[in-house]
Amino acid sequence: MLPISLEFFPPKTAEGSDKLRAARAELYALKPEFCSVTYGAGGSTHAGTFTAVGEILAEGVSAASHFSCIGATRARVREQLAELKAMGVRRLVALRGDLPSGYGMGGEFQYASDLVEFIRAETGDTFRINVACYPEMHPQARSPEADLQAFVSKMKAGADSAITQYFYNPDAYFRFVEEARKRGVDAPIIPGIMPILNSSQLLRFSDACGAEVPRWIRLRLQGFGDDTAAIRAFGLDVVADLCERLARGGASCLHFYTMNQAGPTLAIAQRLGPVPAQF
Repeated sequence: MLPISLEFFPPKTAEGSDKLRAARAELYALKPEFCSVTYGAGGSTHAGTFTAVGEILAEGVSAASHFSCIGATRARVREQLAELKAMGVRRLVALRGDLPSGYGMGGEFQYASDLVEFIRAETGDTFRINVACYPEMHPQARSPEADLQAFVSKMKAGADSAITQYFYNPDAYFRFVEEARKRGVDAPIIPGIMPILNSSQLLRFSDACGAEVPRWIRLRLQGFGDDTAAIRAFGLDVVADLCERLARGGASCLHFYTMNQAGPTLAIAQRLGPVPAQF
């Protein structure tokens, strides 16, 4: 199995926090290089994100805070960067992000590349910066070429590596990496891996975020109806095969979207074999 990193979202309840701590404790057996924590629209989960990041650091694991800029001022971003640095955070996932519904654009940043450039100018090499990319094109992009150029701009602004939106077609990833390399991006492009747990939820979320679920997978999932066990068994086969193909094709590591659960990621990891030393 390739080296891995893990992603969590900040819980909204005390019970959710307890469950996440338990999930992390199990997942640390996989020796993740780092664990990232997502950031709500307009920074709406700021407190929860930073709390979870702090807990991960206290557990002896490197933590990356998601960090979005849409609607933010430079002064506010500067303040939050200082807070993260004081906590001991040395990794960020820099994103444009979304505003909460009902808010105007506002803020002093327009693109994620603006945020990356600002972080580098303000903090030098304090943070290792990851950015997002979309092998199957960002849903708001004008065209595949425009999306690629936006990605290249983020990397040239100072990002160290990129994490992709999840996908189930490995050829989309390999094609995206090839096109990025042609445009001068030589940094790691880490595939994002989403376990398949629930048919309707996956299809609904994928349609909303622009991730393609290949027709053969959709049809198989729909054929299982409400048979959760069958869906998970099929999903395990699909995602484990995807990971193996990515490894054979040259991916250097994998980033798992855990959905704050240990079981699905652990099952995939068990199928793939021992985890090597940290990368």
